[in-house]
Amino acid sequence: MTEPKSPESFEAILASLEAEVQRLERGELPLEDALTAFERGMGLAKQGEELLAAAERKVEVLISARNGKVVIEPFEGA
Repeated sequence: MTEPKSPESFEAILASLEAEVQRLERGELPLEDALTAFERGMGLAKQGEELLAAAERKVEVLISARNGKVVIEPFEGA
């Protein structure tokens, strides 16, 4: 069986992760399926973290360009 294509947007990753969590929380999966769902969820979480880190780096560069010189400043999320 081939694995489903990974979502590409953060929103798609989050939706897929939420779906896996709901499947696990229902507690109706056989052990092997639960392990597969958990593994997929961990992969999705990693993908989401990587996208967020890349977005954070991009924001840092965009907000820190001053006088034609780029100065990296830490991103302070809300």
